[in-house]
Amino acid sequence: MTARTTEGTPLSVHDLNQLLLVSSLVLLVAVAAVRISSRSGLPSLLLYLGIGVAMGQDGIGNLTFNNAQLTQVIGYAALVVILAEGGLGTKWGEIKPALPAAASLALAGVAVSVGVTAAGAHYLVGLEWRQALIIGAVVSSTDAAAVFSVLRRVPLPSRVTGVLEAESGFNDAPVVILVVAFSAAGPVDHWYVLIGEIALELAIGAAIGLAVGCLGAYGLRHVALPASGLYPIAVMAIAVTSYAAGAMAHGSGFLAVYLAAMVLGNAKLPHWPATRGFAEGLGWIAQIGMFVLLGLLVTPHTLLDDIWPAVLIGLVLTIVARPVSVVVSLLPFRMAWQEKALMSWAGLRGAVPIILATIPMVNGVENSERIFNIVFVLVVVYTLIQGPTLPGLAKLLDLGKGTTASDLGIESAPLERLRGHLLSVPVPEGSRLHGVEVNELRLPAGSAVTLVVRDETSFVPLPTTVLRHGDELLVVATEPARDAAEKRLRAVAQGGKLAGWLGVQGAQR
Repeated sequence: MTARTTEGTPLSVHDLNQLLLVSSLVLLVAVAAVRISSRSGLPSLLLYLGIGVAMGQDGIGNLTFNNAQLTQVIGYAALVVILAEGGLGTKWGEIKPALPAAASLALAGVAVSVGVTAAGAHYLVGLEWRQALIIGAVVSSTDAAAVFSVLRRVPLPSRVTGVLEAESGFNDAPVVILVVAFSAAGPVDHWYVLIGEIALELAIGAAIGLAVGCLGAYGLRHVALPASGLYPIAVMAIAVTSYAAGAMAHGSGFLAVYLAAMVLGNAKLPHWPATRGFAEGLGWIAQIGMFVLLGLLVTPHTLLDDIWPAVLIGLVLTIVARPVSVVVSLLPFRMAWQEKALMSWAGLRGAVPIILATIPMVNGVENSERIFNIVFVLVVVYTLIQGPTLPGLAKLLDLGKGTTASDLGIESAPLERLRGHLLSVPVPEGSRLHGVEVNELRLPAGSAVTLVVRDETSFVPLPTTVLRHGDELLVVATEPARDAAEKRLRAVAQGGKLAGWLGVQGAQR
């Protein structure tokens, strides 16, 4: 039995087996790289890019791959998954106060960054204005994958984290519009036309994302699926649908998928921990595949002539453009200078700029290969510098005091016939549920702890049973009491038995 490739070359089962073997080995090496990056502080994207470069031309694999269009398509698909995973993990309570500042960074900040970076590329490196503007636009987008993976390991204040995460989810849309406009044949539209296009696409994408997210959350909470494993698939399918609907409506699909996923992530869906774990796994696979493919696309020996131009443009971006854009866009907001300084340094770049650098290649822009090489080197060099130094800078600025406690992962299974819910509540290390008696939980009427699993043994607890680390509680709650019971459990997990007296009302997911 044989299959055929797009060029018509026969592909045997043996070839397919070899392809699967190589793919699985690459995936295993990439998973091992996650452990290395977490211990060394290096962003994992550098290791994945290194794997792709090692497999590609001039590397040990010596594979020739130069299909920029395929890379762009796969990169867009991976970015959709990454934004969906990031949106699902975004807590509305943290991001809500940060939305105005994040929107200003994603709009005014991008405009300032593009102008300053393009001027540096033109006057310092000697690029033509069109090429300089393309590079300025490409590198002005902070990367969602890099921001999510790095910031969630650094204990920062929730306001700073919320602004940076929301900015990385919002600024892809205006940057894509600018890159496409600068890469198109013929004269570039006037600035007010571009602003109108950006505003319209953002509005359409936001409306579609919020609508799809709300409808999807309502459906998943009111329709019992036959298997718990279908809930994670349904959530990701809804998120991807929002991207497709937004893009087909000539809106921002990237903003749509991020907002839809954020709505779903804060909707208290059934089997939420399983859904979150599934999304994280897909996010890792998307990052690994995207970075390895981008590493394959680059030809190392052609990078030598573009190293110093990339370093110069990166200096302008990092030392001038990013800080100026942060200061200008955050002028209406009262934020400490330490927070602005950290945000200036935390404008992390990753795969998104490299993917966007394929747009001029696909459109046949003059010297587009050089643009790609400059962006590739810039991303690698400055990610290598900024990522590992971010925790130290946060500590130096006295901002590394945010909470590191993980959210309480409450598993919810709907009991349709009983019009209730069965909540599975673990007591992890560090949770203040430890040492609390069952009656001190003070759960609302209509809910009760029915079973405790401890040391692989289950028992029905007494009101005086003391909870311990490692326990798992089974709480039955009626439909009206479900939200109040979950909120109370989260409050006690953070504030202990006196949570209500201390004003701790429970963390919002």
